[in-house]
Amino acid sequence: MSVLDRRSLLAGAAATGLAAGSDLLGFAKAWAQSAEWKPEPGASLSLLRWKRFVPAEDEAFMRLVDAFTKATGVKVTVTNESFDDIQPKASVAANTGQGPDMVWGLFSFPALFPDKCLPLEDVADSLGKKYGPWFPSAEAYGKVKGKWIAIPVAFNGGYPNYRISAMKKAGFDKFPTDTAGFLELCRGLKKNNTPAGFALGHATGDGNTWCHWALWSHGGNLVDANEKIVINSPETAKALEYVKSLYETFVPGTVSWNDSSNNKAFLAGDLYLTNNGISIYAAAKKDNPKLAEDMDHAVWPIGPVGKPTEFQLAFPILAFKYSKAPNACKAFIAFMMEAANYNPWLEAAQGYLCEPLSNYPKNPIWTSDPKNAVFAEAGRRSLAAGGLAPVSERIAAVLADFVIVDMFASHCTGREDVKGAIKNAERAATRIFRNT
Repeated sequence: MSVLDRRSLLAGAAATGLAAGSDLLGFAKAWAQSAEWKPEPGASLSLLRWKRFVPAEDEAFMRLVDAFTKATGVKVTVTNESFDDIQPKASVAANTGQGPDMVWGLFSFPALFPDKCLPLEDVADSLGKKYGPWFPSAEAYGKVKGKWIAIPVAFNGGYPNYRISAMKKAGFDKFPTDTAGFLELCRGLKKNNTPAGFALGHATGDGNTWCHWALWSHGGNLVDANEKIVINSPETAKALEYVKSLYETFVPGTVSWNDSSNNKAFLAGDLYLTNNGISIYAAAKKDNPKLAEDMDHAVWPIGPVGKPTEFQLAFPILAFKYSKAPNACKAFIAFMMEAANYNPWLEAAQGYLCEPLSNYPKNPIWTSDPKNAVFAEAGRRSLAAGGLAPVSERIAAVLADFVIVDMFASHCTGREDVKGAIKNAERAATRIFRNT
């Protein structure tokens, strides 16, 4: 490689997002010399992150980690856990003051223990000036009571994944754009023995996202803007009736699904419509090209409220106050979000992750395959966990306890009628709001 001065290297890398792909270590060393945060002497870090669904994403991330270590001297140990195990382990660390320096998890988990999180105002401001503004939902996940306690690293678009041939056989040339058409498609798929299926078990990503879409699309909400519990409403009742009609078309077993269940069923040819990130498509392109050719994706249909009500998976990262190396934590988080690192990493993720800021350099992953394009919209279109209300410790607890998922599951399985399901959700939310 020809010799580049630090300024030209940084400028070129930021502009194109390609320099790190050809000389990641060179970029890392140049970045470290001018970084706003200087790691503490002898610092080492431990990071707990979610277990990857796209292997190439994890490989690219570990290359980034390795470059950071070589450039700064800070060793970073990375531990992977399933979606469902991240929040409990983070809570234990927060309560005991022992464990990983940083946790990269899902949704609003930092809001469960905001006082334990290292303030990250300076990192958020720096990134916002370079690549911002932050999308509103990203900012909602990073802040509690107006203060940045986490950095929203990325979103994962959990969109309808469907088999094109099955959709057409069910009588649809295009994926339906409203909830009424969506139900008719599911009924047609069931009639042809090519069923749909959506998680109604404690699937942190898949279950929470589609159930909140269903609730919000009918005008229902758990709380209003002032955190008053308003789940007991005619709109919630309509959402419950609608989801029960959908459930009657599903492949059996969805009430016990976790986040990997629908991936396996779809790739096995047992499922023809579900909600997921791009990981099913990525796996099919690698191992089953004929299935991938027959797949496509769509935005969520719009319900009676007449506007998009998507709830996408957010991936914020936090650092704990108890870390002995807060500057190293900030340096690592800032480094991973630099465009020269971020763009190649996102490209390796094959569309599984998308940007939380509005002005990163355009990534070719969104235009290289038309079937990827919808996933680029996740950060821009998503609402945050609170719906009408700001993200808070209470809202995070409601999500962690699957209050909305359980409400729908109890009615779909016949365990509760509409009134009973709503009452249980109202009771669970009241208990959480009283105790937090």
